[in-house]
Amino acid sequence: MTSKHWALVGGAVACLAAHSAPSQAAPWIESGDPRARHAVQKLADRGHLDRPVSDWPVTWSAVHNGIDNTTLAADASATASQRAYLAFEKDQLAANGFRGEVSISGTTEETVIRGFGNHQPADGSISADLQWQGQSWALGLSPTLVINPEDDEEYRADGSYLAATAGNWVFGAGAIDRWWGPGWQSSLILSDNARPLPAVWVNRKDTSAPESDWLSWIGPWQFTLIAGQFTDERVVDNAKLVGMRFSLRPLTGLEIGLSRAFMFGGKDRPENASTLWDMFIGRDNSQNGSENDPGNQLGAIDIRYGFGLGDQSMGVYTQMMGEDEAGVFPARKSWLFGLDWTTQLASQDQQWFVEYTNTLADDILGDARPNLTYDHFRYQTGYQHHGRVMGASFDGDASAVTLGVFHFMDNGDNLSIKLTHAELNKDGGNRSTSIEPDVFSYVPDGDQTVAIADLGYGTRLFQGWLDLNLQLTDNKLRLLSGEQNRWSLGATWRYRF
Repeated sequence: MTSKHWALVGGAVACLAAHSAPSQAAPWIESGDPRARHAVQKLADRGHLDRPVSDWPVTWSAVHNGIDNTTLAADASATASQRAYLAFEKDQLAANGFRGEVSISGTTEETVIRGFGNHQPADGSISADLQWQGQSWALGLSPTLVINPEDDEEYRADGSYLAATAGNWVFGAGAIDRWWGPGWQSSLILSDNARPLPAVWVNRKDTSAPESDWLSWIGPWQFTLIAGQFTDERVVDNAKLVGMRFSLRPLTGLEIGLSRAFMFGGKDRPENASTLWDMFIGRDNSQNGSENDPGNQLGAIDIRYGFGLGDQSMGVYTQMMGEDEAGVFPARKSWLFGLDWTTQLASQDQQWFVEYTNTLADDILGDARPNLTYDHFRYQTGYQHHGRVMGASFDGDASAVTLGVFHFMDNGDNLSIKLTHAELNKDGGNRSTSIEPDVFSYVPDGDQTVAIADLGYGTRLFQGWLDLNLQLTDNKLRLLSGEQNRWSLGATWRYRF
C-alpha cells in the first residue's frame, strides 16, 4: 500500500473528527511513501509523535498510540495536512476486513540510482495486491506478472506476507520492503533498492517506552529481527541473511539506531549454532580469506535529531556502517550525512533534504580501502539480491551528494525533484561476481562521474492513481551487464477497491 491517496487532503481533514477510537494495526505503513514519511517525521520533530520513525515499515499501532492529541491541538495549523493524510490512509488501510489494489506499470528501462520512494517498475508488469486483516492475523498476496524481467523471473510474489500478533509483538513471514535509517536518498545497511528477501521476522507492534523506572531512560523503542535466504543464483548458493535493528528515542527529538546484518551459510558453508554465535559477537571476521571466517558482517549506527522551527521542522542526521568489527564497534567505515527540513510555500507542503553518501571504506577517516563495502572474499556475489545492492544504490566505493524536494499539493498531487552528483566505483575495480547470465547486474563498471536528475509526479486518473517518473543522466552509465541510456521514463497506474 505504498500508493498515494487520490482524494483531496481537505476531505481527509473532515474525517479526522470521526477518528477517535483506535482501529487495529493495518498492519504497517510500507516503505516507499514519501508523503507518509514526511507526515510522521514532522509530527515527531514537533514533539507530537514520540515514537521511532527511522525503521520502515512503521506500524499503525505505533503511530496511533504515539500521537499526543493534547499538544497536537495547540499546533493544528502547522500539522493539519500531515495528520489528515495519516488519518485518510489509516481509514483506507488499517480497518479489519478485505481490500485490494491492481496496478499496471512500465518503463523504458529500470533506473540505476534509487532513493526512498523512487521505485521504477520493470519494462512492463501487472499485479494485484490483496489484503485481509482480522483481530490478530493479517494476510497479503501480491502476485505479479513481469514482461521482459531483468532478473529472469516473470512471476513474483514480492510484497506478500502472513503476519500475526501475540501480545505486543508482530510475527511474520514473507517478502516486504524495508528501509533502516534516517537517509532520504540512501540507507547504507538496508534499503528497498533491491527486491525484498523472503524472510521470517519479529518486531514490536507498539513502540512505547518501558514502564519500569530503571529502563524508562531508553524512551520509546523498536526492535526488529529478520532471518531469510537469498533466492537468486550465487557463487555460494542458498546463503542466509540475518538482520537486527534496535532504535530508541531517549530524548525528545533524538533517535538512535543500531543495526546488524550478516550473511552466512549456504552451499558448503557451516550453518550451526556456533557459526551463528561467532557472527553475533563479531568473532573471526576478516577480508583476507581466513578459513574460519563465519560470513560477511555489516554493522551500522545512525543518529538523527529533529526539532520544530516556527511552524516547520528540521533535522540533522548521520549514519555510519562498517564491513568488519574492531573493539565491538564497526570498522572499515562508510558514512552518510544529511540535513532535512520542511516548508509551506503557496499554502502547500514541501519536504527538503540534502545528503552526502560515501561508501568507499575508510575514505573519510583513515586510508581508503576499496573493494570492501558490499563485497566479500567468500560471498563473491556481494551484498546483493537479484543484481542490486541491498544498501545504497550507488554501490560500494562511491561518493554522492543529493539535493531533493517533495512537493505535496493541497489537491493530493505530488511532485518530486532530486539532483545528484556522484562518483561511482572510484578505484575502477570490482570484486563482485555475477554468475547468472540472465540477471542484469547494476554494479558500476569502472570509475565514472555522473550527474543525475530525477523527476516524479503523481496525480489522480480514472478513479485511480498515476505515478510518472523521469530520470536523466549527463553520461551513459556503464554497468557490469551493459550500458544504460541517458534517460528512463516510467509510469504506474493503481486502482484501489
